[in-house]
Amino acid sequence: MKIFIGADHRGFELKEFLKKRLSFELEDCGAHFYDPNDDYVDFALRVGIEVVKDDNSVGILICGSGAGMCFAVNKIKGIRASVCCHPEMARKAREDDDLNMLCLASDFIDKELALEIVKSFLNSNFKKEEKYLRRLKKISEYENRNYSFN
Repeated sequence: MKIFIGADHRGFELKEFLKKRLSFELEDCGAHFYDPNDDYVDFALRVGIEVVKDDNSVGILICGSGAGMCFAVNKIKGIRASVCCHPEMARKAREDDDLNMLCLASDFIDKELALEIVKSFLNSNFKKEEKYLRRLKKISEYENRNYSFN
């Protein structure tokens, strides 16, 4: 599995911490230095585009609230991103919803909790049960504009 990571200025310190502490190989999509005037959108789109190019990849995005990264990256067709604030939340989102993009809120979680959330996300897999596949199919159909509300 290929793992892409990105953060804006508010998530920069946490991103650097995670890169040092995780035993997974990460591809850093920026920010590569602290810039208080950067925009989360640039990093969200950069990581999201990399993830949709490779079905065997996931992404981790970090900003202050997690929300900005989350709603920006979810604009990309094929991305399923969520802000997760607990390891169990990340595990369930991965198993049930095939989460391929984890968003973290650096202003609201400490570094050790973030590390546990990321580990839970990376060590979990989609269950591929019929009900979960059916739900993802509906999302995909809507993305392709072939969905009817029944």
